[in-house]
Amino acid sequence: MDGVVTDLIAVGLKRGSDELLSSDDIDGPFTMNSSTSTGVYANGNDNKKFKGDRPPCSPSRVLHLRKIPSDVTEAEVISLGLPFGKVTNLLMLKGKSQAFLEMASEEAAVTMVNYYTPVTPHLRSQPVFIQYSNHRELKTDNLPNQAIFSKFGTVLKIITFTKNNQFQALLQYADPVNAHYAKMALDGQNIYNACCTLRIDFSKLTSLNVKYNNDKSRDFTRLDLPTGDGQPSLEPPMAAAFGAPGIISSPYAGAAGFAPAIGFHQATGISVPAVPGALGPLTITSSAVTGRMAIPGTSGVPGNSVLLVTNLNPDLITPHGLFILFGVYGDVHRVKIMFNKKENALVQMADASQAQLAMNHLSGQRLYGKVLRATLSKHQAVQLPREGQEDQGLTKDFSNSPLHRFKKPGSKNFQNIFPPSATLHLSNIPPSVTVDDLKNLFTEAGCSVKAFKFFQKDRKMALIQLGSVEEAIQALIELHNHDLGENHHLRVSFSKSTI
Repeated sequence: MDGVVTDLIAVGLKRGSDELLSSDDIDGPFTMNSSTSTGVYANGNDNKKFKGDRPPCSPSRVLHLRKIPSDVTEAEVISLGLPFGKVTNLLMLKGKSQAFLEMASEEAAVTMVNYYTPVTPHLRSQPVFIQYSNHRELKTDNLPNQAIFSKFGTVLKIITFTKNNQFQALLQYADPVNAHYAKMALDGQNIYNACCTLRIDFSKLTSLNVKYNNDKSRDFTRLDLPTGDGQPSLEPPMAAAFGAPGIISSPYAGAAGFAPAIGFHQATGISVPAVPGALGPLTITSSAVTGRMAIPGTSGVPGNSVLLVTNLNPDLITPHGLFILFGVYGDVHRVKIMFNKKENALVQMADASQAQLAMNHLSGQRLYGKVLRATLSKHQAVQLPREGQEDQGLTKDFSNSPLHRFKKPGSKNFQNIFPPSATLHLSNIPPSVTVDDLKNLFTEAGCSVKAFKFFQKDRKMALIQLGSVEEAIQALIELHNHDLGENHHLRVSFSKSTI
């Protein structure tokens, strides 16, 4: 695999001992390991009333989420944790408006809590409260396996095959962002306890060509495809599982797609207990067929790609600055700073999924001394000023900007979407530029440089650690696309690494 992110991911299976990501049916036998006697039992009930002002627990990789909306999906809850690391388990208690989210490491959980403590996250426009759980881990036994991939978005096509005695699959999502989320969450996880470890990478292919709809391949946008001459058609139990008219859906609303565990069941010879009612029919929407779908968690106006950004510093903020910052999480088409209230602005992203990404990552961050707030706007588009209308350059159209990071299909930038951090990733550095040159560049921009290092294998890239996240955000705005000479313009993004 080449590491380039597209809407196509390649999946391989091998036996292992990692924990499965999560369950699609929380009525199964769940247990929780805890240092206390309180906990959530197999029937999904708890024997302790959670109070909003209970004493804080010591750090744990299991996080307790309260006040989650009753109609929230698993994917939406998982999306809160993905920017900070792998989510290894999830237990939803919808009747109590609560959930337990298990991160792969305590460090990831601590980072997530520290991030959300000053900035309350929102799901479906409702504030969600996060704290450490008393429980040290979530134990899951005999987990159902439906909709492992489909919870991250619509899967349009799938091809399964055996190569080097290993069962593999190619899945094509409706949107590269969906593939990005699926890879982050599922790579290295198990389909069953201690068995069938998923190995996921991005495929070099940009689209799958599916000729037959059968148990080996399927194109969910083409119901007219034949089963294939001489190829086995679906057996009755398989056909029933695929649902009518031949498309699989997740048991959770809004997370539509294909449940690949059916193919794995036949190919690996593993006995998989059926879960009645877990699968049902689905009608593919036109937005999915055209390749645009909002990621799980998009709330407010359906499909809205416009953000309302408030509490800006009116003396320092510019449309270009917002374009560069929000452009880290998607392609910004238009920016409008309010003429009569310049601390507010509208930012129009390319689609709703990118708007959600930008909102999740940037709301609550400090910019030019003020805490930025971002929510979905009631407006469906940013209007350009009419001819002769006074605007003072506060409205800009960036639709055709060459600085868009995600305009190329399969852009590798989808693989480098991280929360704002004090460490920046620099790239496109010409050979003549030295460590001191770059340190001086950031110092002159008002930053305090704490550490710096070039990549050993590629001196075109480097990491620079600044004094604070706020410094890094401002440096990214001011120095991304800075001309370094020799026809090289500096590329700046947030890094998940530290020096």
